[in-house]
Amino acid sequence: MIIDGQSITVENLFKAATDYKTKFELDPRARKKMDASREYIEGKLAKGEVMYGVNTGFGAFSSVRISDAEIETLQKNLIRSHSAGVGDFFSKWHSRAMMILRANALATGHSGIRSVLVDKIIEFLNADIIPCIPSQGSVGASGDLAPLSHLALSLIGEGLAWSNDQVVPVTDLLAKKKIKPLELKAKEGLSLINGCQVMTAIGMLTLHQVSDLLKIADVSGALTLEALKGSRKAFDPLISATRPHAGEAKTARNLNRLLLETSPIGESHLGCGRVQDAYSLRCMPAVHGAVKDTYHFVKKVLETEANSSTDNPLVFPEEGKILSCGNFHGMPVAFSQDYVGIALSSLASISECRIAKLINPAMSDLPAFLIKDGGLQSGHMIVQVAAASLVSENKVLAHPASVDTIPTSADKEDHVSMGTIAARKGTQILRNAQNVFAMELLSATQGLDLLAPLKTSEPLEAIKGFIRSEVPYAEKDRVFSYDINRIFEMIQSRRLITFIEDQVGELEV
Repeated sequence: MIIDGQSITVENLFKAATDYKTKFELDPRARKKMDASREYIEGKLAKGEVMYGVNTGFGAFSSVRISDAEIETLQKNLIRSHSAGVGDFFSKWHSRAMMILRANALATGHSGIRSVLVDKIIEFLNADIIPCIPSQGSVGASGDLAPLSHLALSLIGEGLAWSNDQVVPVTDLLAKKKIKPLELKAKEGLSLINGCQVMTAIGMLTLHQVSDLLKIADVSGALTLEALKGSRKAFDPLISATRPHAGEAKTARNLNRLLLETSPIGESHLGCGRVQDAYSLRCMPAVHGAVKDTYHFVKKVLETEANSSTDNPLVFPEEGKILSCGNFHGMPVAFSQDYVGIALSSLASISECRIAKLINPAMSDLPAFLIKDGGLQSGHMIVQVAAASLVSENKVLAHPASVDTIPTSADKEDHVSMGTIAARKGTQILRNAQNVFAMELLSATQGLDLLAPLKTSEPLEAIKGFIRSEVPYAEKDRVFSYDINRIFEMIQSRRLITFIEDQVGELEV
């Protein structure tokens, strides 16, 4: 992967963060830009000019002038003092993504630092020396200061790092792999921690999984529609054309590809007299489609952020300017993370509505709670209860973090974004949503089996068969948690979406 300051996407970041065989190098043009901005900073230092973060204190100490002899000590003190994160560590792949994004932001060439800083991050990545970064402690304003400081701490040979799944002092790994720690020069400590790379990394890795879930939502909804003997009419392309939201049309097309024009189940209820299906079936294009549109909005925000300069001050040697600014503020990312959390909460909610229809004999031709011999057997009674629990938990988590702020740093940093909190809770909302869809897939396939010998469409029969290869039909009660976990694993590992798209081609998001 070439680090050039402008080419990070959700897809290539996910691959690079999760594939530990990926190797990295700095683009020569990016190196040239970095070296030019560093020369400009050093020229200013040689003239004795005062520059924030270069030869002054930080935040509320910005008016304190630091002597040239103490500049390097200033940078180390900054990293040590700001390493105040708490809580569980982010996963190793989250930390890798943060390192990649930090290197990429510096490679834009506006930080006034030596290119050896990016070289050192790349050296750590290539040697699999990944810092342990606490997940709590960022308010998302002057960047992700606390967690990024723990990242920088490892670069200077202090703090903790991952050794496989074990936590060890980074000094142990540096000695083992014969790698020297970084010696910080003027401004370089500050440049390592200014920016939103923690919240952005979390958001991008989450969003990559969201794209899979959006496809699975259409599959799950189609399976439920058939189990409930619903109508295909609401997915006619004429309807989407009258309300041209892109996601609505994509969802309708996906559903039509999965359901085909009809099926034995579809043929069985053509004269049933039912006029309209429940919203959770009929409105799938509108609801699933709106989440798809949210996905694309958030993707654009995160990819823009990933390829931006987020330092302060920023250096523009060609224009002869060093500009103090607020590009480190996390508000764009914070809003996007709250938005995707709200959208995923709604997506899980409509799935739970469909599960509730499947278990209710008043809403279907299926036995109560999807089990024969009801009473002795409870069937999917608590599957729906568990789904309802997760949906309600998501409603709490979906409260936007970005509407909150609290003054910090002696009121110098008086408005903050809480973007990292938004991103962190977004990962839990996603996990809850994945579990809800695992439950819907479990209930929908059970419902389809109860309609036998009637069958659904050929694509949906194949998908049901793939799930049945690992999760058999339940003739009687068993521990359904095991079934849910198995389908959840099929979703998270991408085995399910890979099989689906092998059957029907790539679904639209």
